[in-house]
Amino acid sequence: GATERQIGKFEMAHKGTIFLDEIGDMSARAQAKVLRVLQEGEVERIGSQKTIKVEVRVIAATNKNLEQAITEGTFREDLFFRLSVIDIEVPPLRGRLEDIPAMASHFVARAAALHGVAVKRISPDFAAALQGREWRGNVRELRNVIDRLMILVDDDTLRAEHLEGMAQRKP
Repeated sequence: GATERQIGKFEMAHKGTIFLDEIGDMSARAQAKVLRVLQEGEVERIGSQKTIKVEVRVIAATNKNLEQAITEGTFREDLFFRLSVIDIEVPPLRGRLEDIPAMASHFVARAAALHGVAVKRISPDFAAALQGREWRGNVRELRNVIDRLMILVDDDTLRAEHLEGMAQRKP
């Protein structure tokens, strides 16, 4: 039922950069398609026989151990080597507690703009309480906690007491 031309993500990213998030969760079929684009530098639009040349820089992210996924047969080794030009390992948030206050400030400003509320101050006890949490949900969990508090807290300052009763996912 497509009545107009559909441009895919790689074609849109031509001469630019494409970000592939959670690449470790890609289906085998999707992995094969991405590998083909990377190897051949071309794509085919759905319903077309014509190939289109694309030149893209790929940034891929995952929280999976891709070497283990290769061993288990759930990730293609050839795709792994195509993507593994420069590896940057970012430790989980619980491994870099010193980053939490700056990230919390960023998320406060972001949430204020998003929800149309005033920016709230972060008290020292709130920052310390944030640093004392496990953050199993990583940065997304921190962002969601800040979003929730920015909406629910009427005070102009976020304090440790505002975190009381907020459940944390258990291991």
